[in-house]
Amino acid sequence: MLEIYQLEQLLAFAKYGTLSKAAEELHLSQPALSRSMQKLEAELGVTLFERQKNKIILNQNGSLAVEYAERVLNQAKDMMERVQAFDRSQRTISVGSCAPAPLWSTIPLLSTLYPEMTISSDLKNTEVLLQGLKNRIYQFIILHEEINDSDIHCMKYGEEHLFLSLPPAHPLAERNGIYFEDIDGESFLLRSRIGFWNDLCLKKMPASHFLVQDDQFSFEELVKNSALPCFTSDLVIKRDGTPTNRVIVPILDPEANVSYYFICLIETKKKMEVVLHEIGRHML
Repeated sequence: MLEIYQLEQLLAFAKYGTLSKAAEELHLSQPALSRSMQKLEAELGVTLFERQKNKIILNQNGSLAVEYAERVLNQAKDMMERVQAFDRSQRTISVGSCAPAPLWSTIPLLSTLYPEMTISSDLKNTEVLLQGLKNRIYQFIILHEEINDSDIHCMKYGEEHLFLSLPPAHPLAERNGIYFEDIDGESFLLRSRIGFWNDLCLKKMPASHFLVQDDQFSFEELVKNSALPCFTSDLVIKRDGTPTNRVIVPILDPEANVSYYFICLIETKKKMEVVLHEIGRHML
């Protein structure tokens, strides 16, 4: 019977090219790895290597075995992820989001609807979230773009609009609106774990410097006592109020005004009708 570890070892040999290097990377002795490869050959009933003096290389059988080993290991990994995700789904509702604000209302709503379940959440990029939904890692995801896919149910969840938060003495504080290019090159306070907003700021303001804060309290204290500009949004203001001693200026770039979409698989839509109905009633 073939063992997973043997296939992993075969792939390591194919990657590193020598038994000694593969053994080193696998934290094995070279004789132990050699015996394992001989056992694999015996179980397959074919030779996989061309053995030369002080050297072995894969033969054609070995190259084909490497291709199949990659497939088998990928399928084994997929199996583990799907089974684990299914097990979690029996006890946990997992939600992935591209930004933090939609989770502020989604998590309490799900906790109210399913008090017996554990509610977990992640902040990831769009590609990871979509793949996680299709792999059943998430029951729901929230994206800032609409997805047209026959396997996916997508409904608008709300909007978020980005603002610049400035001290009153800042030269731009009297503006009615501002573009990213107007402030590119300045230094900003920035919260960590803000999802796609982080990437947007880096993209639109490549010449700026960002002082990233992990702790909410530290960030708020710096906003109160610093002259540095930072960002907020209508959803942040709705939850926390307008920062004291700050002027809020709308950012006018189209990318600063986003729509959120609540997304699930079509196959789970009927099962999740209660959630979808409540989400529709509690749009952002």
